[in-house]
Amino acid sequence: MSRSTLRLTVAQALVRFLAAQYTERDGVRHRLIAGTWGIFGHGNVAGIGQALLEAGEETMPFHQGRNEQAMVHAAVGYARQLDRLSAQAVTTSIGPGATNLVTGAALATVNRLPVLLLPGDYFATRAADPLLQQLEHPVEADLSVNDTLRPVSRYFDRITRPEALIPSALNAMRVLADPVETGAVTLALPQDVQAEAYDWPEEFFADRVWHVRRPAPDPAELAAAVEAVRGSRRPLIVAGGGIHHSEAEAALKAFVEATGIPVASTQAGKGSLRHDHPADLGGVGHTGTAVADDLARTADLVIGVGTRYTDFTTASATLFQEPGVRFVNLNVAAFDAHKLSARTLVADARAGLEALTQALAGHRVDPAYEAEYRAGKERWEQVVDAAYRADDEHAVPTQTQVLGALDAVVGDDDVVINAAGSLPGDLHKLWRARSPRQYHLEYGYSCMGYEIPAGIGVQQAAPGTPVWSLVGDGTYLMMPTEIVTAVQEGLPVNLVLIQNHGYASIGGLSETVGGERFGTAYRYRAPDGTFTGNPLPVDLAANAASLGMDVLRAKTVRELRDALATARASDRPTCVYVETDPTPGAPGAEAWWDVPVAEVASREAATRARETYDQNVVDRRRHL
Repeated sequence: MSRSTLRLTVAQALVRFLAAQYTERDGVRHRLIAGTWGIFGHGNVAGIGQALLEAGEETMPFHQGRNEQAMVHAAVGYARQLDRLSAQAVTTSIGPGATNLVTGAALATVNRLPVLLLPGDYFATRAADPLLQQLEHPVEADLSVNDTLRPVSRYFDRITRPEALIPSALNAMRVLADPVETGAVTLALPQDVQAEAYDWPEEFFADRVWHVRRPAPDPAELAAAVEAVRGSRRPLIVAGGGIHHSEAEAALKAFVEATGIPVASTQAGKGSLRHDHPADLGGVGHTGTAVADDLARTADLVIGVGTRYTDFTTASATLFQEPGVRFVNLNVAAFDAHKLSARTLVADARAGLEALTQALAGHRVDPAYEAEYRAGKERWEQVVDAAYRADDEHAVPTQTQVLGALDAVVGDDDVVINAAGSLPGDLHKLWRARSPRQYHLEYGYSCMGYEIPAGIGVQQAAPGTPVWSLVGDGTYLMMPTEIVTAVQEGLPVNLVLIQNHGYASIGGLSETVGGERFGTAYRYRAPDGTFTGNPLPVDLAANAASLGMDVLRAKTVRELRDALATARASDRPTCVYVETDPTPGAPGAEAWWDVPVAEVASREAATRARETYDQNVVDRRRHL
């Protein structure tokens, strides 16, 4: 029986295929690949580039980037805002364009967020060998620079023949749409294969819907979890990013209000409960609140929901100190559910919480426990108030006062984005999240340079939503390039640019571990060769303006508040530039973080730091 076919190039076929892919969850359909970011070179301009041109904007919207890593960050921000139900593709040339994808791919995979990478590759026919930017390996001729993407991709294939695209493209979509498997997916595309024609079966281009499952908990696992909760005196929920990905916030709220169990959040899980809910204790772990960490130390049962339990969450395995503490982990991924020798509840977060709520009907924690954590929450709110408060409105603001000024301006649906530096710790302790998507912290990979392109991705995913990208000077200098993209696309991303003349976070860490802030300040060299001279005369506000942003300079707390309000009301990309007073810091760490210190050293600072390290490390334990 004859089959209808279409004669297209591999690149044309791939673009047409991607345009027909959808996800569906709870009866709602989304485009799986909603657009493609690209920078063109000889490795993709005549293949994917020509195919995108021929397809047109209605079939596959195209977004022009300035840096390949930043394009991945934008796509990741987009996918996170849409709960992983819709993603974007990124196409690059071969060579440096392809290797620039690696950091973004690692960020996506670490954070379990979908992005499709389409780097160009060498000639499959070897007609030109070596070609421009090709890596030659003396004993592995099929190896290219794209192989650097293998360890940071959840699925990788090199398409060396046209017909190989069919199974590979289907596998790529399967992984992108799977909440357990998702992350960066790479299809490496030899440039001659991109342009090669083939007779494709028309069925390949039919609309295809990938159902995103909500697996229910196993009855035996559910019964064991219920038994553990009923037998606990001081249970604590650790809310992770899986709650947001599953849209399980309402289910968590119902569970908490039925049982009285308090919630502490990871960086990815913050906002799972609104900040003013009586059971919301704020962040947990090294950058957590005092009330959350105090309860974590005495909890006899920790209920992890959608969390990976990173070292910041567990305070490097020193936080959960109750001798008999046990764990119940609700996670869609068995890999994460088994961490800390937990009783597992392998299920979708929403489905699992709803099942627990029903099975625990009538059960509630002791009123004295509720009164204890509510009192602790009230005490911490006073700490936040003090950190935000500015008694002198004409003074240079501190970093926490910058957050206080922003808190006074944002609405419930604004999105605040950050990833690296000293801001993640301050935000985790102090930010009062008002909605599930407001707190957008990329702290799985903590990648400097994420914030500005991610703001663009969020704007694309949620047009009209006020977006705030918070960056320090160190992060800004890493990757300001996508400001141009925001200007080009007319996306009113707000940039809050904090100037503190160096790597403030690492400088503080360096001081505590005996590094004496070596190499962390942006200053001239002093006569002794160290970077301890005067601050460098850089003008980052002028730089942002030169890239097309409106810039508002704020020197005082009052000017900062006015500038933030003006930025929020603007319909153009706007930068609020402020130099901060670094002297008064944020509330100190409430739990330890293990950064190994030199065991022997000739400098006194390192010797003292090692003594402190040895005192802390004794609290580390394995939960077996």
